[in-house]
Amino acid sequence: MLEVAGLEVRYGAIRAVREVSLRVEAGELVALLGANGAGKSSTLMCIAGALRASAGSIRLAGEDVTSTSPEGMVRRGVATVPEARNVFPDLTVAENLRLGAYIRRHDRSAVAEQRDKMLALFPRLAERSSQPAGTLSGGEQQMLVIARAMMSQPSILLLDEPSLGLAPTIVDQIFEMIQALRSSGLTILLVEQNAAKALAVADRAYVMRLGRIARKGSAGEIRAATDLHSLYLGG
Repeated sequence: MLEVAGLEVRYGAIRAVREVSLRVEAGELVALLGANGAGKSSTLMCIAGALRASAGSIRLAGEDVTSTSPEGMVRRGVATVPEARNVFPDLTVAENLRLGAYIRRHDRSAVAEQRDKMLALFPRLAERSSQPAGTLSGGEQQMLVIARAMMSQPSILLLDEPSLGLAPTIVDQIFEMIQALRSSGLTILLVEQNAAKALAVADRAYVMRLGRIARKGSAGEIRAATDLHSLYLGG
């Protein structure tokens, strides 16, 4: 479904991503792991269209989308949840969700049906539907940005560090919801520093170090790798 080949991303003279190749098949949950600064988020944002690739290619369902804009990627069925929880703080939870369905705004019945599905999956958001998003806790805002991304009814979801800065109990809840989305048949590419949590829900994983893919395999193979700790710490 998603195929990345020889991807490079530069910030001026700095190569943040170096010859990265990966694939995500339909219905899979693939984790992209690594320490802070490994190049994970840059890879994800390039796939989402928010960063320009300096080399390499990105293909979605066989079509070259390397130079496609973020809006174009959304219209092709790719939804992205970036690391920053960018809610619209003065708008209510319900209004934030409605904005997530902008590209489908003319199909009101389908939008309402998807909203109801998201509120059922995230009952805490249903309880706070009329509350300004800026008053939500960090965990609730993370739930909201995931639900908002899902309002476009994507075929693939790109998740960037969904556990970052959250209390352990909230992290557990977020990963339960990610697992529920995956079980519904959604394809997910998950960028995450918390390897244990990510590998518990992933089918396969890639480990990045210094902008490159340093290890790849099934979730079980990566979990059992004796050098995983050193890959994270640069040993």
